Amino acid sequence: MKTDNGSTRLCCRDTVIGRIAIAESGGVVTHLHFMDSVVEGITETGSSPLLEAAFRQLNAWLAGELKTFSLPIAPGGAGFVRRVWRALPDIPYGTTVAYTDIASAVGAPGAARAVGSACRRNPLPIIVPCHRVVCRDGRIGDYLGGAEIKRYLIDFERLNGR
Repeated sequence: MKTDNGSTRLCCRDTVIGRIAIAESGGVVTHLHFMDSVVEGITETGSSPLLEAAFRQLNAWLAGELKTFSLPIAPGGAGFVRRVWRALPDIPYGTTVAYTDIASAVGAPGAARAVGSACRRNPLPIIVPCHRVVCRDGRIGDYLGGAEIKRYLIDFERLNGR
């Protein structure tokens, strides 16, 4: 997780949904990892003002006190994947949409599976809310943090209003 010049920082914290690691590089948040899942090569490097702000916002979000993150982010990605990631923050808090809806929104109406793949590769889950994307038939689908966490996040947002 370090760049050649060592400027990437990674900090881990316990939250109500488990241990989470957040990384930043060059003044932008680049990754959020659920540490209960397998993450190869993660070594904590310490905090920074940006990482402290990211954890403050994450904890406020998890407490139902924040609905939208205001962090500088750079999830990367290119082409179709980037278009999907850019569309996810437009999904209103407390609602879900189908993979097919996102596919149509990014100009690829037949690409629901590719949307699912892009969501699985989202390096900033929760901040870039891929948990709000579900199967057309109502099943929740896959999630980086696991199905239980995705169900928790969806239910949590619905309980905390729109």
